[in-house]
Amino acid sequence: MAEFSFADSVLVDAPPQLVYTTVSDVTRTGEWSPICVGCDWEDGDGPRVGARFTGHNRKPDREWSTTGEVVVADPGRAFAWEVNGGLVRWGYEMEPEGDGTRLTETWEFRERGRTFFHEKYGDDAEHEIAVRVADARSGIPATLAAIKRVVEGAVSGSS
Repeated sequence: MAEFSFADSVLVDAPPQLVYTTVSDVTRTGEWSPICVGCDWEDGDGPRVGARFTGHNRKPDREWSTTGEVVVADPGRAFAWEVNGGLVRWGYEMEPEGDGTRLTETWEFRERGRTFFHEKYGDDAEHEIAVRVADARSGIPATLAAIKRVVEGAVSGSS
C-alpha cells in the first residue's frame, strides 16, 4: 500500500489556526499547487464536511477538472477531501510545534481509484497510475514549501 500513499511535513512559523484557515480555503490552492490552478466551491460553500468543490488542474500536456468533497474539517487540526467519489484522498494535518505548526500533507490513491484507472485506460493504466504517484511524490514537497512561503509571508506582512 505504501506505493499508493505519500505524506510529507514542513514546519510553518505560524499558529495552527492560521495554517488551517489558509489550506482550507480551496479557492487559494492555485497559489501553492504545482498542478491544481484553482478551485471553486459549489453553491458558494466553504470548508465544512460535505461541502463540494471543483478543482481545475493543468499539466503541459493536458487540462482537467475534478470534484472534491470535504470529509474532514477540524479547524486548527485537519482538513481533508476525497476526489471524484473517493478515488483519491488528500489532506492536511496541523500539529502545534514550538511557536509554529507542523503541517503534514497526505495523499492516498485508493484501490477503487486504481480499479477506475484500469477500466478507463486499459493497457495504459499502469503508466497513468505511475504518473499520478510521481506527481504526488514531487508535488507534495513543492506544495508544502509554497504554503510555508504564503503563510509566513502573511504573518510577516501583518507584523
